[in-house]
Amino acid sequence: MKIKVGISSCLLGNEVRFDGGHKHSHLCTDSLSRYFEFVPECPEVASGMSIPRKPIRLIGEVQAPKVVAVHDNSLDYTDQLKTYSEHKAQQLNELCGYVFMQKSPSCGVFRVKVYQEGGYPAAEPGRGVYAKAVMQANPLLPVEESGRLEDAVLRESFITRVYAYHNWQQLKKQGLSYQGILEFHASYKYCLMARTPTHYVELGRLLADAGKHDIYDLAERYFSLLMENLSVLATRKTHTNVLMHLQGYLKKVLSAKEKQELGKLIEQYRTHQVPLIVPITLLKHHFNNHPDPYIEKQAYLQPYPDDLSLRNAI
Repeated sequence: MKIKVGISSCLLGNEVRFDGGHKHSHLCTDSLSRYFEFVPECPEVASGMSIPRKPIRLIGEVQAPKVVAVHDNSLDYTDQLKTYSEHKAQQLNELCGYVFMQKSPSCGVFRVKVYQEGGYPAAEPGRGVYAKAVMQANPLLPVEESGRLEDAVLRESFITRVYAYHNWQQLKKQGLSYQGILEFHASYKYCLMARTPTHYVELGRLLADAGKHDIYDLAERYFSLLMENLSVLATRKTHTNVLMHLQGYLKKVLSAKEKQELGKLIEQYRTHQVPLIVPITLLKHHFNNHPDPYIEKQAYLQPYPDDLSLRNAI
């Protein structure tokens, strides 16, 4: 089953931009589309703008900008774009992520220019009108820009969050239970430790007396903290810490030579000599030969399909 992920329509090669062109992302269509069912949206066209059309930009207050034509401020599209965006943002419950077009006055998430009098952009960057509405209505939804997905670390982080979000939605569909939440948390132990170990402890404290809380309130608080934690970028230092923890589960079953080989690869990863996939592959090999019931449940060893090759470049 493919995971539903929203996407700016132009990134799929659809000719919906102001000039009738597109911004085709081959990463999305050639790689991610194997596992994501992309749900395209062009809020500019959907809100009533034509193809082709005059380019638009944001002007005025950074937090509440107007949307106007680039060469004619009298052509104001603010109300129609904002109204459509806020309405559409409430209808995205089935999505587990969103890929936006960067720098767009409608879809940009980071570093969107908001122009001031005199034609210069404000020092503080803005956010596209549609992207802002989506993020406000769905604050835990993993979002990223297409350009930033070219960065291996950001790409791996986004897709990890999409799969975690999807897995949580599946748990909710099955019916929430205290035991189910505890088991979900246990499966994400090392994914969390690879971000900020202190948050893992905080989540553990929240669940320590889970039965004393209303389950829906507990679930909401837990998932909010989980997604906050997973949004932190993992580093070689934190990954190394997790690798060494996992290595500890094998100390009684590996030979001295095997321990030395695994330790060497972890150290080579720490010192930037090999990518993460190298020690991970050896760990998975050893756990296949020496199964551990707890480790088998860990999302860290396979947080997403292997053939996305995300750990080959980090």
